Amino acid sequence: MVTGVPGWLGNRLVKILVKGLPDLPELSENSTGRLVRCLYLPNSDIKHILSLGKNVSCIKGDITKPETLINFFQDVEGSTLFHIAGIVHPMQGIRQLYRVNVEGTKNVLRSAVVSGIKRVIIVSSNSPVGCNPHQGHLFDETSPYNPYLSYGRSKMIMEKMVHEISESGSIEIVIIRPPWFYGPDQPPRQTLFFKMIRDGKMPIVGSGKNLRSMAYVDNICQGLLLCEKVENAKGKIYWIADACPYSMNEIVDTVENLLEDEFNIPVKHKRLKLPCLAGNFAERIDRAFQSIGRYNEKIHVLGEMNKNIACSIERARDELGYDPKINLEEGMRRAITWCLERGLIK
Repeated sequence: MVTGVPGWLGNRLVKILVKGLPDLPELSENSTGRLVRCLYLPNSDIKHILSLGKNVSCIKGDITKPETLINFFQDVEGSTLFHIAGIVHPMQGIRQLYRVNVEGTKNVLRSAVVSGIKRVIIVSSNSPVGCNPHQGHLFDETSPYNPYLSYGRSKMIMEKMVHEISESGSIEIVIIRPPWFYGPDQPPRQTLFFKMIRDGKMPIVGSGKNLRSMAYVDNICQGLLLCEKVENAKGKIYWIADACPYSMNEIVDTVENLLEDEFNIPVKHKRLKLPCLAGNFAERIDRAFQSIGRYNEKIHVLGEMNKNIACSIERARDELGYDPKINLEEGMRRAITWCLERGLIK
């Protein structure tokens, strides 16, 4: 069972549940061939999901409206639920973050308990613990909560609520924290990131040496499958990301080099260089907007551009056997290929 379809990670996970994980076929042996039931929002385009075959079914529902979840949770005792649905950039103001990420998750878990779901794997975020206190510091699972703005607070509240339900023993729950996603099935905002690099308009705030953990979507899916498979994962939280963090300069350089050297796409070889103060100023504006319930995606993203947001995946390696196979260069290569195949960049 998968919530968050159609969506970037949800779509990718459903495809992997049906066809297997390309870089780890041995992990797919116990996953492929199962029935996959997806929850999708009304008016969503699910043709791509339905084209995956007869083992996939889609049921309409809205996690913020518990009465719409009845059919999704019908006759699913003993199943696994991957709860991926959530919102990062709210279109309806800050309240939407809490309505979807907190109340929506609560609705899903209540229904899961009643219907006899065996285990729920929930996708959280890096945002509940905020930004690293200094470069070189890595978050791990013992890092204290220090949420970054409203999204971080919504995910922190969600995590605390989930822990309470998990400790009650009524259902098995595992939480993963992936950072910045990249890879196939990406939304328009990630394609815009490629276009800005191509056109020499990508902002580098400060030196560009600040570190960001990133997570190729198939690496995240590997983590999700392992969280289902490993018995002792229940009740725990795991950071799931690529093997190591990357500097912003490295991220942008990698995309630029791939576009030009491998895909023969001319690039401007320019950066929109901004002082570190520009990021700090954007963050202050973002905080002011959010304090009155408003949200501006571009200002929010600019405010994060000079931050260190980096994590350690050692617990996932040790306890889950997590082994991220795809690094930045290969992941971006696959993402660009996906875009080109669909005519999204030229």
